[in-house]
Amino acid sequence: MLQLRIIVPVDRSAAVQELLAVDPAVAHVIVLPGAARTPAGDVVLCDVVREGADEVLEALRNLGVHHSGGVVGDGVDVTLSAAADRAARAAPGLGTDAVVWDEIAQKTGEETRLSVTYLLLITLATVIAGIAVLLDQPILIIGAMVVGPEFGPLAALCVALLRWRRSVIRRSLLALGVGFLTAVAVTVLSTWTLTAVDLLDRSMLLDERPMTDFIWRPDALSWVVGFLAGVAGMLSVTSNRSGSLVGVLISVTTVPAAANVAVALGYGVFDEALGSLVQLLINLSAIVAAGVLTLLVQRIWWGRVSAFRAPAWIRRGRAAPAPRNDADPAGRPHSVPDRTGGGWT
Repeated sequence: MLQLRIIVPVDRSAAVQELLAVDPAVAHVIVLPGAARTPAGDVVLCDVVREGADEVLEALRNLGVHHSGGVVGDGVDVTLSAAADRAARAAPGLGTDAVVWDEIAQKTGEETRLSVTYLLLITLATVIAGIAVLLDQPILIIGAMVVGPEFGPLAALCVALLRWRRSVIRRSLLALGVGFLTAVAVTVLSTWTLTAVDLLDRSMLLDERPMTDFIWRPDALSWVVGFLAGVAGMLSVTSNRSGSLVGVLISVTTVPAAANVAVALGYGVFDEALGSLVQLLINLSAIVAAGVLTLLVQRIWWGRVSAFRAPAWIRRGRAAPAPRNDADPAGRPHSVPDRTGGGWT
């Protein structure tokens, strides 16, 4: 469930209140007249089940609330409410399957910023993976995979490609390109430094490394694993399951492949550097292809579920009909979806 805080100008407040009152996915509507100062207007609070949140946000956008006021959403972890239970029953589908596009765009868009923290994390992960490659230590490889932040820009790129947000596409590609180039450069320098103090040497790269040599020897399964990881990663983003995302990060060899490129370049083993680069490109392309396809399927499928629920006036952004005040003594919702005609009875 999402909690929405809506700031709306007084002249549109009635329309927003009516919209929320007749939508069965909404519960706990609170109106604070004139409470907002910047921007000025009424404050409307409500809770929305995730399966109906996308339609409510779209209807608010159609009313122009985001231009003249504002909408802020936040997750609700604990809810003890019969009204919330009725809202969940009234909205088809399950909250874990629901796709809230504004939430996804906001979440992934923040990952495209080329911040110092992002550069430090991807660099540290690549340096750790470079040492792990030379030591042939899969445990260190797994640790580097978890530290690496590259899935954020990849997820943002998938969302931006599907919705064709060119500015986000550019930012995502910039974050990935600059991030990996910086990480590879620093890893080359760190490899030379550790070699100079006799902690590493070139023979470690040339020796048999049965636990990690798959990193620079890509095959057809490399693309399959990357594709499956991309599907799982995008599902974890859209369903708000961060725990699943950790498993995804462990399953793909983006950071380890970049690290192997760095150490191979550092020691002048160019055939291995080329193989690692191919592995990196295979994984990146597979993740993006899988992510876009997953989002496309989710949009088509959930769009049909949403069309089954949303009345025509919500989809078209027209003024809401007046809510009925004839709730029965059992406390059932005022407005009940008419599944046969697409309206409300």
